[in-house]
Amino acid sequence: MAARPRIKDVAEYAGVSPKTVSNVINNFEHVSERTRAAVQEAIDALGYRVNIAGRQLRQGRTGVITLAVPELDVAYFSELAKHVMAEADRRGRTVLLHQTGAARERELAALHGFDAQFSDGVILSPLSLLPRDLVTRDRRLPVVLLGERSAKGSTDHVGIDNVVAAREATEHLLARGRRRIAVVGGALRGPQGTDRLRTDGYREALTAAGLPFDADLVVPVEAFHWQDGLRAAGALMAREHRPDALLCLNDHLALGALRALHEQGRSVPGDLEVIGFDDIEASRFSVPSLTTVAPDKEEIARVAVSLLLERIDDPDAAAVHDHVAGHRIIVRESTGG
Repeated sequence: MAARPRIKDVAEYAGVSPKTVSNVINNFEHVSERTRAAVQEAIDALGYRVNIAGRQLRQGRTGVITLAVPELDVAYFSELAKHVMAEADRRGRTVLLHQTGAARERELAALHGFDAQFSDGVILSPLSLLPRDLVTRDRRLPVVLLGERSAKGSTDHVGIDNVVAAREATEHLLARGRRRIAVVGGALRGPQGTDRLRTDGYREALTAAGLPFDADLVVPVEAFHWQDGLRAAGALMAREHRPDALLCLNDHLALGALRALHEQGRSVPGDLEVIGFDDIEASRFSVPSLTTVAPDKEEIARVAVSLLLERIDDPDAAAVHDHVAGHRIIVRESTGG
């Protein structure tokens, strides 16, 4: 039986040092594309596989990272989890998936590693944590935050610019001649969560266009679920002065709103135009298909996993990263695409 190839064998085949091979395997940035390609060619040719168990035993680690999200039945989080697991697998790690239900006590448990040692670090998307929870957490456990609740320089964070994204979505509707745009899921008060930030972006777009802000067009919802969008759109259509467009703060709300408009015989995009957030898979298959703000979920996952592994490798690194991931508007039939 042939001996299992070692890093030394890969280095000799590629004509580089064993340290360079290690840098490529660990996806360190400061390796030229030419060298990276040569090492990858050697890895493929020799059939080299990283000895994950041996490496973890030497380093005193489990090889497991935790991803904690509010709700897996909200498609954005399940799709994001798929990307996180794919990136972690590529980096030789296993993901423990935890649903917090947006409950503060469960988010705190994840933030503190469940008071156990079965995970090397946590990627957490919090909705209910307080600022003091993040500032006073135990720094021995590496943590990366996702979404809107950044820790203001105390914890690595990855998310999109929700204000800019909502402003661009509103500008898209304004450019199509819509003037009475309702925000489904919006908020004027409360903590700086998704609802507040995206409502701020909406207001910025109105101000830039010289249009008045009407607080009655900001419609809070109990949750960002299908039925909440259906109820909100139904209530808006029952008003004497109805909107001519809906900015829905996630795709579940938007798809629920489309159902309500269909039931009332409203034409989309004829009578109203509708735009959502998140670009979940279902948005491509609705009738009409849904225009949506698409966060780069692959980038969010890739950067979050990379930051967490860097923090695991060097827990005392001083620099804290706040990475703004990309987004784009995908125009589909619900706004005339």
